[in-house]
Amino acid sequence: MTRWTLFTCVRRLWRMSRLRLRPSGGTSSPSWKNRSPATSALAVLLRLPLPPLLSSDRKTQGASRGSGQNEAAGDSFNGDTFPRQLALDNALASIKRMLDAEKKSKGRILYAENWVYAPSIQKEREIIEKTGAQILWIHGEEAHCGSHAATYSLWKFSGGGAMIGKGCHPLTAALYLKRVEGIARSGRPIRPKAVSARTAALTRLKDFEDKGHIRADYQDIEDFSLMHVVFEDGTIADIFASDIILGGIHNWLEVAANNHRTICNINPNTAMQTYNPLDAYFKDIYVVEKIGTKQGWSNPSPEEDWFTGYHQEMEAFYRTIAYGDELESNSSLAADAISTIYSAYISAEKLGAETAVKMF
Repeated sequence: MTRWTLFTCVRRLWRMSRLRLRPSGGTSSPSWKNRSPATSALAVLLRLPLPPLLSSDRKTQGASRGSGQNEAAGDSFNGDTFPRQLALDNALASIKRMLDAEKKSKGRILYAENWVYAPSIQKEREIIEKTGAQILWIHGEEAHCGSHAATYSLWKFSGGGAMIGKGCHPLTAALYLKRVEGIARSGRPIRPKAVSARTAALTRLKDFEDKGHIRADYQDIEDFSLMHVVFEDGTIADIFASDIILGGIHNWLEVAANNHRTICNINPNTAMQTYNPLDAYFKDIYVVEKIGTKQGWSNPSPEEDWFTGYHQEMEAFYRTIAYGDELESNSSLAADAISTIYSAYISAEKLGAETAVKMF
C-alpha cells in the first residue's frame, strides 16, 4: 500500500469513525453554523484536488489557493479584482505537474469526489451502460445556506466561492456520466469542450436584508453560480451552486437522455419522512445536515453518508490499492473538473462569454 498515492484515506477513515458524533442541531444558532468535526474533515478533504493544496513545490504554494495570488500580495489580495486568467494559468500548470508526476510514479491519484460513488449516480451509470443511452442534457445543483468554515469567506484561502466549493460536485458527476456514456457507446469518453458561466454575490448586495438564516459575511467570493457546459458531442449540462438556500442541503442531478429520464435525489431524499410537532422533541436527534428547524415535516436520512457515496468511495479506493481495480474517480476526471471550473471563472469575468476548456 505504500506504493500508492493516498491523500484521502486517513481523513476519510477518521470521518467514518465519527459518524455517530453529530451535533443535535436545533434552532439555537443559524443552520449554517451547525456542523460536526466529521463534516469539517470533509471540507478539507474535498479541497485536495484543487491546485493550491497540491502544488508540487513551495514556490507555487505561495501562489494562491488556486487563484494566482503571489506571496507579495499578502493581505492586499482581493478576489473581486484579481485577473481570472492568472487563476486559470496556475490551475492548469498545477494539473500538468500532478499528471506528469503520476505518470512517472507507481502511485495513483485518487480523486475524492463522493458524488461519483453516490448510489443514485452509480445506478444511473448502470442504466446508461446497459441501454446504450445518449445523454442530451444534464442539470444539477449543490446548495445550502452557507459554509461553516471561517476561511471560506476569503478567496485567497478557498480558491473561489460557490462555483468551486459547491459546483465542483454536481459538475464532476455530470462529467463522469458523459464519460460513462462515451465509453459505453464508442469506447472513448465524451469530455467538456467549452463553458459559459455567471456568478453573483447576492448577500453582499447593498440592499440585502440579513435575517440571520443565511451566512452573509463573505469578503470577496461569489455565493451563486451557474455553469453551462458544452461537450465534445454538442450535448450540454447546466450546473447551479449557491450559498443562499434554506431547508438543508439541496443536492440533486437530473439526466435527460434519448431513452430515459433520471432524477438523482442525493440530499434530501424520501427514504424517510417524519412529522415532528415540536422542535424540542428532536433536540437529541440528528435529522440532516444544515436543516434550519426540526419542527414540521422533514426528511431524516437513515444513513446520510451512504446516500452521499462516502462509504462506497472509500471501499473503491481500498480495492484500487489492494487489487488494482479500475478507478471511477481518477486524475483525468479531476483534471477535467478543475479545468472546466477555472475556465468558467474566465467566462464569468467576461459576463458569460463562451470559453474553451483545455483537456489533458
